[in-house]
Amino acid sequence: MATYVDGFVVPVPKNKVKAYVAMARKASKVWMDYGALDYKECIADDVKVGKRTSFPRSVKMKRGETVVFSYIVYKSRKQRDAVMGKVMKDPRIAKMMDPKKMPFDARRMFWGGFKTVVEV
Repeated sequence: MATYVDGFVVPVPKNKVKAYVAMARKASKVWMDYGALDYKECIADDVKVGKRTSFPRSVKMKRGETVVFSYIVYKSRKQRDAVMGKVMKDPRIAKMMDPKKMPFDARRMFWGGFKTVVEV
């Protein structure tokens, strides 16, 4: 079964990781409620700064920060678009979107949608 994946990379201050995880747990519930197949939030464990490119460079990681890689799996692009439309209107997500309360710098976050080409 071919699926569709949204991937996210975000810098998170190390002293705000607990708050980020709490927020992610709440957000995961919303995505799963609307039909996402899987939702993962992964904290950097073996991520070095590369000479040209790397996860830390991609988000302009600062001292005292770490990198989080996240992904959400859907049945298809069409289903992702439908889920995302519902998620963005959900009041639980709206509460989390206040930039002053976010435990990370959303301006340095990046994301994209991907067609799955190998699935085992």
